[in-house]
Amino acid sequence: MELAHSLLLNEEAYNQLGEVQKAEFIFEWLRYLEKLLLATSRNDVREKQKTLVEQLLSLLNNSPGPPTRKLLAKNLAILYSIGDTFSVYEAIDKCNDLIRSKDDSPSYLPTKLAAVVCLGSLYKKLGRILGNTFTDTVGNILKAVKSAESQGRYEIMLSLQNILNGLGAAAAPCHRDVYKAARSCLTDRSMAVRCAAAKCLLELQNEAIFMWSTDLDSVATLCFKSFEGSNYDVRISVSKLLGTILAKAITSKHPGTAASRQSIRRVSLEEVLELLGTGFLRGSSGFLRASGDMLKGTSSVSRDVRVGVTQAYVVFVSTLGGAWLEKNFAAFLSHILSLVSQSHPKATQTQIDAICCRRCVSFILRTTIGGLLGEKAQLAVVKDICQAIWKLKKVMDVAASQHMLVCALQELGNLIHNLGTTAAPLLQDSSTGLLDSILSVTLHPSISVRLAAAWCLHCIAVALPSYLTPLLDCCLERLTGHKSSPEAVTGFSFAVAALLGAVKHCPLGIPHGKGKIIMTLAEDLLCSAAQNSRLSAQRTQAGWLLIAALMTLGPAVVSHHLARVLLLWKCVFPASPKDLETEKSRGDSFTWQVTLEGRAGALCAIKSFVSHCGDLLTEEVIQRLLPPLPCAVDLLTQLSSILKMYGSPLKTPSVVYRQRLYELLILLPPETYEGNLCAILKELAADLTAPDIQVSASTFLLPPLCHQDDLLILSPLLQETDHRFIEEQLLLGNGVACGSLEYDPYLIYEKDVEGDSVPKPLPPALSVISSAAKLFGVVCAHVGETQRLPILEQLLDSIKHTKGARQQVVQLHVVSSVSSFLKYVALSKGCLGPEELKRFALTLVTGALESTNPLLRCAAAEAWARLAQVLDDGAFTAGLAQVSFDKLKSARDVVTRTGHSLALGSLHRYLGGISSSQHLNSCIGILYTLAQDSTSPDVQTWALHSLSLIIDSAGPLYYVHVEPTLSLIIMLLLNVPPTHAEVHQSLGRCLNALITTLGPELQGNSTSISTLRASCLLGCAVMQDNPDCLVQAQAISCLQQLHMFAPRHVNLSSLVSCLCVNLYSPYLLLRRAVLACLRQLVQREAAEVSEHAVMLAKDSREELTPDADIREVGLEGALLILLDKETDERLCHDIKETLNYMLTSMAVEKLSLWLKLCKDVLAASADCTAITCVDTMQEEEGDKGDDASVLTTRHDEKSHPFTNPRWATRVFAAECVCRIINQCENATSAHFDIALAQEMKKKDSRNDFLVLHLADLIRMAFMAATDHSDQLRLSGLEMLLVVIRRFATVPEPEFPGHVILEQYQANVGAALRPAFTSETPPDVTAKACQVCSAWIASGVVSDLNDLRRVHQLLVSSLTKIQAGKEALSHLYNESASTMEILAVLKAWAEVYIIAVQRHKNHRQPLKTTSCLEDSIRNGSCSSDGLLDLVYADLGTLSRLWLAALQDFALLTLPSEFASQLPAEGGAFYTAETSENAKLQYYNSWALILHATALWLTSTGFVVADPDEGASDLSRPVTPTSMCQGSSSGATIKSPEDVYTDRFHLILGISVEFLCSLRSDATMESITACLHALQALLDVPWPRSKIGSDQDLGIELLNVLHRVILTRESPSIQLASLEVVRQIICAAQEHVKEKRRSAEVDDGAAEKETLPEFGEGKDTGGLVPGKSLVFATLELCVCILVRQLPELNPKLTGSPGVKARKPQMLSEDGSRLVSAALVILSELPAVCSPEGSISILPTILYLTIGVLRETAVKLPGGQLSSTVAASLQALKGILSSPMARAEKSHTAWTDLLRSALTTVLDCWDPVDETHEELDEVSLLTAITVFILSTSPEVTTIPCLQKRCIDKFKATLEIKDPMVQIKTYQLLHSIFQYPNPAVSYPYIYSLASCIMEKLQEIDKRKPENTAELQIFQEGIKVLETLVTVAEEHHRSQLVACLLPILISFLLDENALGSATSIMRNLHDFALQNLMQIGPQYSSVFKSLVASSPALKARLEAAIKGNQESVKVKIPTSKYTKSPGKNSSIQLKTSFL
Repeated sequence: MELAHSLLLNEEAYNQLGEVQKAEFIFEWLRYLEKLLLATSRNDVREKQKTLVEQLLSLLNNSPGPPTRKLLAKNLAILYSIGDTFSVYEAIDKCNDLIRSKDDSPSYLPTKLAAVVCLGSLYKKLGRILGNTFTDTVGNILKAVKSAESQGRYEIMLSLQNILNGLGAAAAPCHRDVYKAARSCLTDRSMAVRCAAAKCLLELQNEAIFMWSTDLDSVATLCFKSFEGSNYDVRISVSKLLGTILAKAITSKHPGTAASRQSIRRVSLEEVLELLGTGFLRGSSGFLRASGDMLKGTSSVSRDVRVGVTQAYVVFVSTLGGAWLEKNFAAFLSHILSLVSQSHPKATQTQIDAICCRRCVSFILRTTIGGLLGEKAQLAVVKDICQAIWKLKKVMDVAASQHMLVCALQELGNLIHNLGTTAAPLLQDSSTGLLDSILSVTLHPSISVRLAAAWCLHCIAVALPSYLTPLLDCCLERLTGHKSSPEAVTGFSFAVAALLGAVKHCPLGIPHGKGKIIMTLAEDLLCSAAQNSRLSAQRTQAGWLLIAALMTLGPAVVSHHLARVLLLWKCVFPASPKDLETEKSRGDSFTWQVTLEGRAGALCAIKSFVSHCGDLLTEEVIQRLLPPLPCAVDLLTQLSSILKMYGSPLKTPSVVYRQRLYELLILLPPETYEGNLCAILKELAADLTAPDIQVSASTFLLPPLCHQDDLLILSPLLQETDHRFIEEQLLLGNGVACGSLEYDPYLIYEKDVEGDSVPKPLPPALSVISSAAKLFGVVCAHVGETQRLPILEQLLDSIKHTKGARQQVVQLHVVSSVSSFLKYVALSKGCLGPEELKRFALTLVTGALESTNPLLRCAAAEAWARLAQVLDDGAFTAGLAQVSFDKLKSARDVVTRTGHSLALGSLHRYLGGISSSQHLNSCIGILYTLAQDSTSPDVQTWALHSLSLIIDSAGPLYYVHVEPTLSLIIMLLLNVPPTHAEVHQSLGRCLNALITTLGPELQGNSTSISTLRASCLLGCAVMQDNPDCLVQAQAISCLQQLHMFAPRHVNLSSLVSCLCVNLYSPYLLLRRAVLACLRQLVQREAAEVSEHAVMLAKDSREELTPDADIREVGLEGALLILLDKETDERLCHDIKETLNYMLTSMAVEKLSLWLKLCKDVLAASADCTAITCVDTMQEEEGDKGDDASVLTTRHDEKSHPFTNPRWATRVFAAECVCRIINQCENATSAHFDIALAQEMKKKDSRNDFLVLHLADLIRMAFMAATDHSDQLRLSGLEMLLVVIRRFATVPEPEFPGHVILEQYQANVGAALRPAFTSETPPDVTAKACQVCSAWIASGVVSDLNDLRRVHQLLVSSLTKIQAGKEALSHLYNESASTMEILAVLKAWAEVYIIAVQRHKNHRQPLKTTSCLEDSIRNGSCSSDGLLDLVYADLGTLSRLWLAALQDFALLTLPSEFASQLPAEGGAFYTAETSENAKLQYYNSWALILHATALWLTSTGFVVADPDEGASDLSRPVTPTSMCQGSSSGATIKSPEDVYTDRFHLILGISVEFLCSLRSDATMESITACLHALQALLDVPWPRSKIGSDQDLGIELLNVLHRVILTRESPSIQLASLEVVRQIICAAQEHVKEKRRSAEVDDGAAEKETLPEFGEGKDTGGLVPGKSLVFATLELCVCILVRQLPELNPKLTGSPGVKARKPQMLSEDGSRLVSAALVILSELPAVCSPEGSISILPTILYLTIGVLRETAVKLPGGQLSSTVAASLQALKGILSSPMARAEKSHTAWTDLLRSALTTVLDCWDPVDETHEELDEVSLLTAITVFILSTSPEVTTIPCLQKRCIDKFKATLEIKDPMVQIKTYQLLHSIFQYPNPAVSYPYIYSLASCIMEKLQEIDKRKPENTAELQIFQEGIKVLETLVTVAEEHHRSQLVACLLPILISFLLDENALGSATSIMRNLHDFALQNLMQIGPQYSSVFKSLVASSPALKARLEAAIKGNQESVKVKIPTSKYTKSPGKNSSIQLKTSFL
């Protein structure tokens, strides 16, 4: 392929190739040439132009395939447009000659076609440059049309379109001729030619005025004719033509002279609509030519014409646009509705016709109003529709208005459903009277209108949940009031049922009590049905309908009414077969009608129960459901005889009864009706073969039984399109009605089938068949194998015995039921049964495989494979395959060949590669042959589809066949005519399967792989150029696969351009493919995709495509615009995903773009009213900040790309903003630091940071939070919450001490206030409470007066909820008020917690510092002030909090305690809604618990609240009064009991939660729970409780251990450790207290008799599980070993592990280890002496282990935090009283000696790791031992010697820091009071220190460190002097003085000395001044004996005095280093 990449065709390479490769080679060359020509300079092109033209024209004779000829023509045109044009006329002549040629052989056809295409392309590109040659060309082409076959006509039409496009107005002379030719082609028998002609005419109408003026009527009639017998593509193309022309007729200003202007009349809107209406109502039979049929009233307009005209209406309005529709809506609406009025009886003469016309009208309204109008315009439209309904209601003639009303009501429902809560103002507007109009129509005489009104109410309730309960009440009231009117009974029962169906869409629900009212009413209706025969049918239906709808409310509601429902169910059927007989003999036709209606209703109610309340189906309930079933089946078997007796009135009721019974049986497990299986099976067989079924029901029966992928090869109508709603009726065939609600009113409460559209059940006669077929599968699989045979035999016979069309129908039913049986058996892994059964099934399926109905063949192929799957026998499968092989080899008819080729594919799909490879080979061979059968595109399509299945299922086995298959696919792609789009679609599926098979290997570089890859890319390129949209969709998904496996080889730029062009394609499947591909691309390379899109959009000049949008707002904006317009759910989901991926990877880089997009979407709809209200409010409050004005100034930018977006799009934009903030949080910190952001922005203006857009963020949040749409308000509040949390701490650089958010406080207040009005739904208020508490807690506002505004909102809600569950609104379910109450309590809890924390933080620093006056002035008022604010309501709050916690405790009890729960529910929930309430409590209990614990500790568990009398206490059910009767509840408790209850409540909830942490438990809950425990244990009383109850402590420790094991978060582990520490403290206090009281009691007794307190008693044994200490040790070990695995003896003891270097832990790790060590050091105090001996080794091992593992050398001799903690812990342990207690003294001494040995051993490990250890840490540890233990531990000689050696060794280390530390440690040892300890060290080390100090004399100190060493050394010597005995002192002083004097400088030297030397001089002089007077005698004698010293001393003193005079300040200066630079080691562990 590389050889094809040249400017001229490489003929040498070309001639060496085979036929297929040649075509590939040419195509590849042409593809390359197109890119190359555009990039090459003009001169280079001209040089080679001649050769190139020759090469290109010579290709014309090579019979190029369709894609090749298209490219060839394109290249020729480009070549002439770039190079010289003089030879173009020769080219045109050559093409004309080729077209004129008389050669009609098929082999010459491609050449002719290529010439036609070339002409089109040349004229399109060069246009008027070609002068007048076009008349000959067009004439020539038009002459060719007459003799051309369909491909020729197709290409000629497209070519003419191109010629017209290129020439524009210049082509006027030919317009009429072209028009004539295109007219005839528009009704061509080939559909592709019709499409091409429509495109040609569409081009023609741009210039040909006559088409939309004089010839308008004939053009319209022509289009109507073209719709007849059309397919989907033709309808799309022709409707586009018709709609565009009609739109043009209205809008155009006619040009031309005055004379001509009079002859052309203006066309009015009425005329155009009349014209379209004629087509809709009379079809193509024209206006005047009403044929005889028409007059007789028999002919009806064919459906395809009606559907085509419907689409033309939509195109007409879309072309005129939304603004036009807004203006002319009233006229348009009345015309559209008139299409189904009685003035046109033809449209609605039968019910079938009426339903289809209604559907078309609905489609027109839905698509135009829903697609073109923004929300504001839609609100206006709702008013217009309302007026229309009022007018229609007044029409007396029912029949005249009923269909118009149905359409109007359905559209009204859809509109409001989509507007959501934004429609609220409309419903409040009394002038519109919307609800009244709908409620009054509910009494309309026509049942379809009543149903439509009910459905409309359903939509209103879903859109506006606050109207659900009022509407329900209203309908129930009217139903109760008008029980005697049949219309009212049915109308209002429909309405109630529809409203109940809406409840599941409204999360806030309805009050629980409504269920009871409805149930009672239903019973009443059923009981009173018999009283009045005029009403009995209606009342029966209404009663059961209400019960069935009630079931959708789910188990929580139904469980209360179940007994009554089961009773009614039992009574509706006779008790025994005998009773049924007597019934039969008694009744008449009417009573049977009512009875069947009632029983069908009962079956439906039970079906509804089974499907909606699965949880209630216990064994017991099933037993109660079963008894009536046999009777119901008996009645089923008797129906036929009852029908015979009473005739046709019972026909429909009996069919409905059958269908209901079948539907119920399908849902029930077959075991439940085992006894009746055979009877049911017989009835099913009879139903499926009933003699009176005429209609073929294939289109709804079979699709569920075919495989989804196989449906693609059938009619495109089965695929999803935007027109599915109306196209469906064509699918069903003319005799079958579309679905409609009146066929089955019971569907009104079921889940919406698709989106917001009305349920569309099929007529009972059809739906009973599909239920029967489905049930047959289940029943047949469960009857005995012997009973299956006769039934199958009977079915086969019934096919044989029927003839003609009926035979097809019966065959269809039988095959579908047997397929359903095989599918059921295959999925349930059952077996088929005896051999004959297999034979029957095979005969049946083989017959169907050769049926003329393609759907049936498809289902049969599936059954064929299922049969093989069920039998699972290789030989049988091979036999089946062989049958198909033989048929395919012999048969020549299309039907057999398509059926059996698909059968082969299906076999492979279900059985993998059918075991042997030779099968695969023969299969592929046959399918190859079939795929090349160009005489029948159908055979090609099916064979290729089957091949794609085989490729998919064969997997790696297929590798051998990849190359031949690929070349076959490419050959076909290059040669199959574009008119056969379905073949191309199958080719696309094959290519896709091949790419998947090759998979990642496509990345390879070998020649073979490169060739394969090139072929795949070439195939994709061919498909991308295909005119059929579904083929383009295939191309995109192939490229998507390629991009996944070999991303480097897919040209991203061209792929993105292809995606962008099709982004707004009118074909749904193409849009889906585009988005699926985009979604995958942006996951990997979002930035590149976005850049390519913008570049391409800038290059392209078109204004219509998405390019215009992409140019303006980027790809992201274009996707948002698409999201706003799109209605398909799957597509919307993909768009959102794509945008999310783009946002994740690019939002931070393109911050401004994203924020502007979101802002535009949100601002495009911001209501001006909301904005003005803020404006006034800010003035009132005298706002300080300037930025708030951002809310009031609306920037009127140039017209928005987003015009009035829907609320759903706005919600998505708001969510995007939150995501952007999250993304920025993970990026740089500058996003949340304004000073840094401004600085970086100055450096580079391209930098962009979130904090700079804060004003916009606040504005967007404000706009969203104050919108009409509730969902948007929730998103806005969420956004506000995120902004507050992220920006609360960002300081304002211009005003130090303030934060940046402070200036927006007015806006925050204004955004929150509307959420607290009385009509706001509880979920919005709950969210707003969360924002309030976050705002107060954030500390942004320090001024209490400013805080009060938001605080006031919380206070108002607190007042509202104080009345408990009774007081809140009755619009929603009780759980909604629970949610609101808990949200308020949680918000207060958060505020209280923060207030307490701030109060604490301010108290602590005040004690230590006095310079905090600023902060006291600004802050303490806020810290205490906030507490004061809360304090006012604390009494109320604490009571409510306790009540909420009690509720939570009750709700979390296991189910076995259900009987003990209070019957009326808790304080804030009702018993019935407890399940829903649980969730609300789960979300809020943790903070409430923390707040309650804090409140309890603040009262210290000591004072009872003054306002809390005992009577109040029992108001919320207190835990203890829970189980007592209410009578004894009045006993007054002591405060002690009350506290104990509260303590256990908090402890219980915490332990229960922590010990079984659910995976969804939030960090917030766990932290809050641990903090609550900490708060609790901060106070003595609870500590004494825990201390005295050891089991409780142990349980808590075990729970905390578990938390530490299961949660990795350091903050949670630290909080847990803090609680552990408090538990140990509590235990210590308890032990101390016991010892103290024992001593007091036994004061006189002997000490020995004191009982031992503490763990381990007298034995020292600790029992795991019973020991607090043991539990603590486990927990600490767990923490330590997790951070330092080396501490685990198992690990370090194993030979494989070497001693590791010491390591630094992370900050979190260090904290955890330190906390654990603190706990360890506290443990001995909890034990008895014996107990302490048991645990000491462990504690010492761990403490020293931490020391050893973390003793890292740090700069400056610091100690790491873990080392400091371990030393501190050591000190704590060593100085424990246990070490000195009599009983444990000896053991402790031994153990401590061992510990010291271990520390010493750290220095001399086996291998060479010791130099890594920090000597200072180890020396300090030794010092701690020496100083903190009793002397006998360290004074034994061997240990003492080793210690001294260590000190000696360290003194020798050169590192000054180590020396300084050593001196300091020695200093503390030398001072130790006990000589036994200190003297040995003095003896050994003093001389050594002296020597070192004398050395300094010779080597002067050079830096401060050395100076410090000297100073520390002198200090040690001075200590020695003080410690020494009298008679030794003089000798020591005599040694010390010369050293000091040697550092003195005389006055000359002092002037020139360095600062170090001067400091040394000062230090020495100072010390001398102190020592001299103390030891004067020694001093004097020394000076006397040494004149040199004396002279030096005098000189120094003199010099010093001089310098003091010169500069006094130095003395100050010189003193200070002595103080500060000694790094004080007086840390608390010494």
